[in-house]
Amino acid sequence: MYKKIIFAACILACLPLAFISCNPAANANTPATDSTGMVFKFNGYESQAKWGEHLVTLGGCNDCHTPKKMGPQGPEDDSSLSLSGHPAQMPPPDIDRKMVEAKHFGVTTTQTVWVGPWGISYAANLTSDSTGIGNWKEEQFIKCIREGKWMGLDNTRPLLPPMPWRNMRLMTDDELKAIFAYLKSTKPVHNNIPVAAPPLSAMR
Repeated sequence: MYKKIIFAACILACLPLAFISCNPAANANTPATDSTGMVFKFNGYESQAKWGEHLVTLGGCNDCHTPKKMGPQGPEDDSSLSLSGHPAQMPPPDIDRKMVEAKHFGVTTTQTVWVGPWGISYAANLTSDSTGIGNWKEEQFIKCIREGKWMGLDNTRPLLPPMPWRNMRLMTDDELKAIFAYLKSTKPVHNNIPVAAPPLSAMR
C-alpha cells in the first residue's frame, strides 16, 4: 500500500512537467539554451542576424541574388559577391524577346537576370552597400515584401518575377526583421544593377 501511495504521488508530481512539455504555448515563451546554458532568444539562434542568415539560406535568396562562377560541377555561387545582385556590366540574354513574350516564357542565362512577358528583371543588390540596402530602413524593407513595392516606396513599380514576394509576405514581422538585420550585416558590395526594362508591347 505504501509503495502505491509513493507511485501515485510521483505521477501527480510529474503531471505539471508533462503539461508544459506538451503545451506549445508554454514552450514558445521559454528561451532556448545550448549545452552551456547560454540563452538564445531568436528562435534558437544567438542573434537576430544569425536567425536571418538561416532564413535567407533556407529561402534560396542566393539562387538569384548571388552571381555565379564556374566550378567543378558547373555554375556555383561566387561567395565573394554574395547577395550583390546582377553584375552591372553583364548584358541580358541575347534572345528573341518578342517570341519570349508571345510564348509567355521566362529565360535566364545566369539566374541573376530574367527575360519574360514582364520585360527584363535584374536581381537586386541586397548587401549593406549604399547601392544595395545600406540606406534602407526596417519598415521600408517590410513594406517592400508585404506589398511587393520596389525599394519599399509608394508609387514605385511592383517587384518583378521571379521574386517570390507573394510567398515571403506570409512571413511574420519577426522573421522579416531578422532577415533585414542579417542583410544589413553583410559585406558591402558596390554594384549598381541595371534598370528593369518593360515588355516590348509597352514600348510601342
